[in-house]
Amino acid sequence: MSDARHFVLSHDTARRTAAACCLLPEYAGYHVRISPPTRSLEANARFWALLTEVSEQVVWHGRKLSPDEWKIIFSAAWKKQEVLPGIDGGFVAMGQSTSKMSKREMSDLMTLIEAFGVEHQVIFHDHN
Repeated sequence: MSDARHFVLSHDTARRTAAACCLLPEYAGYHVRISPPTRSLEANARFWALLTEVSEQVVWHGRKLSPDEWKIIFSAAWKKQEVLPGIDGGFVAMGQSTSKMSKREMSDLMTLIEAFGVEHQVIFHDHN
């Protein structure tokens, strides 16, 4: 067996195989992590399309922001994150990586982006 195994627990056989691997002596000391599914490639494309449209249509405090900058702003707002002074001045939003968000969290974040967009007259094209 290889050093790493990955199981998607989507059916009984996968669950039984994963459980059986946990009992094998050659895996003693290994780590097991169970996590909710993350977003699909389609959801990721939709997420970046929404960020791009906000980026192209909204001026925020006198500035046009990149989709990456909007990602930081929205994820910080969604998580109600703490803001701390930066090492060389300015402030840093202490946040969660969007790549580690569950499908539900990502869906909620995209709903927040859409609500913000509606409030700021962003025209969203079909990204479903």
